[in-house]
Amino acid sequence: MEPVLTEWKGNVAIVTINRPEVYNALNKAALEALSALVGELGNQPRVRALVITGAGEKAFCAGADLKERRAMSQQEVRRYLRLIRDTFTRIEQMPKPVIAAVNGVALGGGTELALACDLRVAEETATLGLTETSLGIIPGAGGTQRLPRLIGKAKAKELIFTAQKITATDAERWGLVNKVVSKGKGLEAALAWAGQIAENAPLALEQAKFAINQGVETELATGLALETKAYETLIPTKDRLEGLAAFKERRKPRYTGE
Repeated sequence: MEPVLTEWKGNVAIVTINRPEVYNALNKAALEALSALVGELGNQPRVRALVITGAGEKAFCAGADLKERRAMSQQEVRRYLRLIRDTFTRIEQMPKPVIAAVNGVALGGGTELALACDLRVAEETATLGLTETSLGIIPGAGGTQRLPRLIGKAKAKELIFTAQKITATDAERWGLVNKVVSKGKGLEAALAWAGQIAENAPLALEQAKFAINQGVETELATGLALETKAYETLIPTKDRLEGLAAFKERRKPRYTGE
């Protein structure tokens, strides 16, 4: 059985972690497949947005496959850590908007995977949390860095130090997820978002993501300079002229990514 699956809804790619028998835990094979797939989709003009979810009804992703990890040497654990960290960074840096459809358990690396995405929608039965300190380790796939940037340092420390698991409702209240929906509606909600995104100019989306991600890491003056540079790359594009023409003609624009 393939550990990661892909299907299409128009210009939206759906990537599913396909290990429901172990709550979609990420073993080495699944991570390698996910990394390769994200790299491939990031370079496909057809892709306007990407949705990541988990197979089955119980889990989005339960994080690392601890059964596999127990059999690893210390050096193998280090290699695995680099692989999961680099895979999630590749997702974060993908030029297309990425939406996590959190359809169940998302603990440890599962929450870190969601954090690497641009937007997060969670079903009301989902459970999130960075529980690594209860296992004698710390979040090692970006959790200690992405979570405080998203919800603030104090709340991130609370979540990581206590290793607590929180509901989707609390995750929304904390700012960890964007939206909570009914059970079984996560993918549908994520695809609705992705469909809205896919209607917009792909080059503009790429530059907007770049400007936000890079600008938030620096002071305002540098961020504004990054924004200007990102804007300027769009001035000579056909899509910019198409957007102006469609507005003038009161019609829906037809963007081609050129």
